[in-house]
Amino acid sequence: MIWLFWVSTCLLSLAVLTRALELEGLFEFGEEAGDLQLVPGSDSTAELPLNGSLFLFADTFDKVYINTNGFVSVVEPPAEEQYLGKMPASFKMIAALLGDLDDSDGRGKVHFRWDSSPEVRNRTAEHVRRAFPRDDPEEPVGVLIVTWENMAARGTPGRGDGLDTKRNTFQLVVASMELSSCAILLYPRDRLQFLSTPVGGESKLLEAGFNEGLVAGWWWSEKQGTYFRTTTDEETSIRELTEKTNSGQNGVWVYEIGSSPIFVAITPGMVTTLPEEDYRPITAEYAEPETEEPDYPEYPESETPTYTEPERADPRYPEPSEPRYPVVEPLQYPEPAQPVPPRSRSQQPQIVVVDEDENLDVNVFAYNSETCALNRHKCSAFADCRDYSNGYCCHCRPGFYGNGKDCVAEGKPQRMNGKVNGRVFVGNSPSPVELSNNDLHSYVVANDGRAYVAISNIPDSLGPSLQPLSSLGGVIGWAFALEQPGYQNGFSLIGGMFSRQAEVIFQPGNERLSIKQQFTGIDEHDHLVVSTELEGRVPAVPLGSSVQISPYKEIYQYDTNLITSSSNRDYTVTSPHGGGGAQTRSYQWRQTISFQSCPHAEAATAATQQLSVDQIFVMFDADNHLIRYAMSNKIGSAHSSLPEQNPCFTGRHGCDINAVCRPGDGLRFTCQCATGFNGDGRYCHDVDECRETPQVCGPNAVCSNQPGTFRCECLSGFVFASEGRTCIEETRPVDHCQRGSHDCDAADRALCSYTGGSAFVCSCLPGFVGDGRVCQDVDECQQDRCHHDAFCSNTQGSYNCQCRPGFHGDGFQCRPREKTPCERHRESAQAATSSSGIFSFFRPRPAVGQYVPQCDRHGAYEPTQCHASIGQCWCVDASGQEVPNTRTGPGSTPLCIDQAVTPAPVGPTPRPDVHPVAPGTHLLFAQSGKIEHVPLDGYDIKKEEAKPLLHIPDRVVIAVAYDCVEKMVYWTDITGPAISRASLSGGDIIPVITTELQSPEGIAIDHVARLLFWTDSMRDTVEVSKLDGSQRRVLFDTDLINPRPIVTNPAYGRLYWADWNRDGPKIEMSNMDGTDRTVLVKDDLGLPNGLTFDLEDQQLCWADAGTRKVECMDPHRRLRRQIVEGIQYPFALVSFGRKLYYTDWRREAVVAVDRHSEKETEEFLPQRRSRLYGITTTPTQCPQGTSCVKNGLKHPKVNGGIELILTCTCEERFVEPSVLLLWQFG
Repeated sequence: MIWLFWVSTCLLSLAVLTRALELEGLFEFGEEAGDLQLVPGSDSTAELPLNGSLFLFADTFDKVYINTNGFVSVVEPPAEEQYLGKMPASFKMIAALLGDLDDSDGRGKVHFRWDSSPEVRNRTAEHVRRAFPRDDPEEPVGVLIVTWENMAARGTPGRGDGLDTKRNTFQLVVASMELSSCAILLYPRDRLQFLSTPVGGESKLLEAGFNEGLVAGWWWSEKQGTYFRTTTDEETSIRELTEKTNSGQNGVWVYEIGSSPIFVAITPGMVTTLPEEDYRPITAEYAEPETEEPDYPEYPESETPTYTEPERADPRYPEPSEPRYPVVEPLQYPEPAQPVPPRSRSQQPQIVVVDEDENLDVNVFAYNSETCALNRHKCSAFADCRDYSNGYCCHCRPGFYGNGKDCVAEGKPQRMNGKVNGRVFVGNSPSPVELSNNDLHSYVVANDGRAYVAISNIPDSLGPSLQPLSSLGGVIGWAFALEQPGYQNGFSLIGGMFSRQAEVIFQPGNERLSIKQQFTGIDEHDHLVVSTELEGRVPAVPLGSSVQISPYKEIYQYDTNLITSSSNRDYTVTSPHGGGGAQTRSYQWRQTISFQSCPHAEAATAATQQLSVDQIFVMFDADNHLIRYAMSNKIGSAHSSLPEQNPCFTGRHGCDINAVCRPGDGLRFTCQCATGFNGDGRYCHDVDECRETPQVCGPNAVCSNQPGTFRCECLSGFVFASEGRTCIEETRPVDHCQRGSHDCDAADRALCSYTGGSAFVCSCLPGFVGDGRVCQDVDECQQDRCHHDAFCSNTQGSYNCQCRPGFHGDGFQCRPREKTPCERHRESAQAATSSSGIFSFFRPRPAVGQYVPQCDRHGAYEPTQCHASIGQCWCVDASGQEVPNTRTGPGSTPLCIDQAVTPAPVGPTPRPDVHPVAPGTHLLFAQSGKIEHVPLDGYDIKKEEAKPLLHIPDRVVIAVAYDCVEKMVYWTDITGPAISRASLSGGDIIPVITTELQSPEGIAIDHVARLLFWTDSMRDTVEVSKLDGSQRRVLFDTDLINPRPIVTNPAYGRLYWADWNRDGPKIEMSNMDGTDRTVLVKDDLGLPNGLTFDLEDQQLCWADAGTRKVECMDPHRRLRRQIVEGIQYPFALVSFGRKLYYTDWRREAVVAVDRHSEKETEEFLPQRRSRLYGITTTPTQCPQGTSCVKNGLKHPKVNGGIELILTCTCEERFVEPSVLLLWQFG
C-alpha cells in the first residue's frame, strides 16, 4: 500500500515536478520551525551537535559547523581568508553556495536545526527516491536543515538604483541514514540574484560542491583529497542551479555524499529534465508502480560536474552482496560529432541542413567492387578500410562498434532525432488525424540499455491511443540494446542506415497500423536520423487513461540484408479516476528491417537473437501534447538459459554514463571511459583533442571540440577535398578585398584593389611607401614641402605646414603679415624717443616716462594697459581707447574684459585626401551616478589620465551623447527620469526633458539640424525635439517593445535604432522626419544593446549581448560583416576612426576593437568597479560630411506636425549647415 500511495502522489504532482522551485517549496524554516539562528556577520560560525551520525566521503561525524559564507563543515573552519577564492580547502565541507556573504544588515539570516520529525524525514526520503529511482534507499533517521535567507555579497550592499537586487536565498538538507548520507540542495527561482562576490579585490564566482580536504598520503604525508564541484568557472553553471536538476524538479539537486568505506565517491541523482529550449514545453517526470521503476527521467543532459581527484588511487567497487550499484549520470545530453565532415558535406560551412518539409527518401548505401584507395572516405572516421578480392569493407576500430560506415564509441550514450508524418484514424472516427513533421527525439544509455522516446505536438484526439505503441520509437532500444555475452545489438550489426517496415494488428477490433521508418545514419552532431510515416487505424483510448505494457520478448531472425521479427504484446488500459476499471488488450507485431551489408567480409552473426524488453513506461502528457516511452532492452540468446548476473550484463553497475562496463570473472567488472573521455570509469571527463593536439585537423582548418570527439571545419576560402579530410582552397572566385581576407596593410595605410577571379593587388596610400602589404609613413618634412618661412610637422600619411610668427598664409605660401594698429602705435612710440649719434644704431627705446602700448601675439591691444613710470593701469577697447573710469593707482590692476576678436588661426593645413586623428579626443562613459572621461592618444586609451567629468550620486546615467558644435554633453537618467546637459568645460546642469519620461535609455544628436532624439523603453517610443527640449514630438510609438540604442546619420538625414525584444530583436531605420521606416536587420540577432554610426565610412555597427558578437553593415548596400565574436555582455558602443569602443557589464570595462584587424586591442578597467553604461567620444571638431543634403530638401510632414527643411553649402568637405526647423500643427 505504501508504494500505491507514493505512485498516486507522484501522478497527482506530475505537472509540478519539473517546474522551477518556488520559495514556498523549501523545507520549512524560521523560528516557527524550531530553527536556531546564526549570529549576524560576515564570517560567523556556529557548532551544532547531531543526534546521529553524518557520513561525508569515508568518515562519520557527530557534529557540524554552520558558516555565514554558504557552507557546512565537519571541523571548525579557519578564517575566511584561508579558503575564499582558494578552493579546494584543507578541511571537509559541503558548499551549498560558497562566497563572501554577509547578513549583518538585518535582512539576511542563517537558520539551522536537526530535525527527526516523520514529516521531514518522509519528505527527505521522497527527494532521494526521485533522484535514485533504481535503488531502494534507506529511510532517514535524522535531517540537518540549513537555510541561508536574503544573504548579501559582502562589501556590495547595492547602489539603490533598482537595477541590481543583491539577495540570495538557498537551502541545504542533509539526510542521515544508517549506512549513508545524502545532501539535497535547493535553489528557488529568482532567488539567486548575484553570482559573484568580491574576494581580495577581485570578483570571484560563487561555487558549490563537496570538498574532502587533506587526506593521508604516502609516508605520513598529506595530500589534497577530492573536490567534487557541482558548478564550474562559468556563470551559466550557477544560473542553472535554479533552472536544471538531477532529481526531477528544477532547482533541486540530490547527491549521495558518503557511505561505508566500500564506496566513497560522490554520486549525483539520476533524474534530469530537459531545458525548455530543447523540448518545449517541459513536462513532468515519469512515474510507474514499484513493480517496474517508480520514477524515470526525462532525457538526461550531460552537464557533467567538475570532479577533481588529485593522486587518487584505483576506485573501489561494491561487493556483490550490496543492494545496489550506484550509477553516476551526468546532467545533460552530450553533443558529440564526428571529427571529420560527414559524407554529405562538400562546401563550407560543413553542416547538413534538412528542411522540415523535405521528403527523406534516402536509400541505404550499397557497397561496390571499388577499392579502399578511392573509397576510404566512405568509411567512418573511426573505421579502417580493408580490401577484399572483389571489393572493400569498412570495419570499426577497437573501442568503437557499428557496421564500419557508422561507428560510435563503446559505452557512449546515443541520441536519435527525426520527423513523424502520416494519417491515423482513431477508433470508429471517419476522419484521420494528420501528423506533419512532428519532432521525434530519443535517447539511450548504451551501457545499461535504457531507452527514452518522445514525440511532440500530438493532439488529444490521438495521443492517448498511441500509448500502446512503445516500439514506435523503441527500435533505438534494439539498435543499442545491452549486449549479452556472444550477441550483438542492431547497430553493431547493421549500423545506422536501414529501413524498417512494421504492421500492427490490434485485438479484438482488428485495427491495423502500418509503420515505415527510414534511418539515414549518424549526422554531424552524432545523432541517428530517422523519418517515420504512420498510416492506418488504432483502437481508441480515452483521454486521461493510463496504459501499462507487460514485459515481452521478441525473436529476431537474421539473414543477408534482411531481419524479421514478430511478437504478441499485452497491455492494460486503466480509465481515468478508475470509473471504467482496467481492460487488458493485445496486438500482434510484425516487422522487417532491410539493410545493405558488406558482401565481401564473412559475417559471424547468430541466426536468431532474442530482444528482452521490460520496465516499460508510457505516458501521454495532454498539457504539453507529448507522448513519451521508456524501456530497458537486452539482446541475447533465443534459448532459455540462466540470466547473466554480472553487472555489465544487468546494467546494475556504477560506471559513468560515458563509460563502457568490462565484465570480469563472476561478478567482477571494471569501468573504462569511452573513447574521447578520460577518467577512472566511475567518472569520465571529456578530452579536448583540439587543445591537446592542435594540428589534428591539419592546415587550413579549425578544430571544434565536442563531448567525446571533435569536428574539423575548413577556414573561410577552403573546402574539404573529395576524400573528406583535407581542406583545399576554394576554386570559386573570392573578392578578398570585400571579404577582408586579404593580406594588405591596414586600411589607413594601404588600398586593396580587386582584379578579378580571386586576385587582388595591394598598394600604399599617398603619404606611405612600400609594397602594399607593409607600408611605412613618408616624412614629407624631409622633402621641403612647406614654405621656407613655415614650420613643418610630420603626421601618419600626411604632414602640416604652419607659417612662422610674423607671417601668414597656408604654410605652403607665407608672406609677411601687415602690422596692426597696436604694433604701429608701439613702433611710433619707440621711434619718437630714439636717440641719435653713436648709439642710434641700437634698438629704439622710449624716453623715461614715455607710454608704450602692449600688444598680444596677434598684434591686438592687450585689454589691460599699464604705464610703469607713473604706476597706473587701465582698460582699453579693441581700438586701444581707454575705457572711462577704469584707471587704477599703484599696486592695483583692473579686471578688464577682452573685447578684441581673436583672428581665426591659419594652418596647419592637412593634406586634402587624408584625415588625421584630431588631438584632444576623449571617451565619455557613464558609470551609475557619474560620467567619466579618459583621453585618447591616437586610438590608445590613456588609462592613467581617466577622471570624473560629472558626479550625480543620486542618479543612474544610462546613455550619453556629445554635441560637437556647442561642446555640450547630453545624458539620460532613469531615476529622474530626465534628459539633461552640461558644458564640457564645466558649469551647471541644465534640464532638457523632465516630463513624460519613464525609462529613457538611448540618446542621439544631429549636430547639423540641431535636433535631439531619444528612445523610451517603457513608453515604447522614439521621440525628437530641439536641443533645448522645445517642440517635442513622438516619431514612433507602434511596433516597439524594448527600444534602446539610437544613432543619427546627419549627412543623409537618417535615423537608426535597435529594439532588443527577446522574441523578435531588430534594427530599424527611417528618415529623421519619421518617413520611410524600414527594418534593416532582423536575422541572427539576440540582444542588440549597443549601436553606433561611422560617418566617415558610412558603417552602422552594433554590439549584441545575445549572440556575443560585434558586427557592422553598410546600410546603403546592406553588406554585413562580423568584426569580433565571443565577447561577454556589451551594453553601449561608439565608433572612432578604425576603432570601436564598447562598455561591457560583465567585465566592467571599456574594450577597444580594431575594425580592420577584427581583434580586441585594449581593455580599460575604471578604478571603481561597477557596471558601465553609455559611451561616446568628444572630437575636437565636428565630423566631416561625406555628402551634402541638397538645397531645399524638404521632408514631408509626419504625425500631424513636423516639417524639416535643410540647406547646406559645401566648402573643403565640411558641411556648414543652415537649418530652418518648422513645426506645424493641425
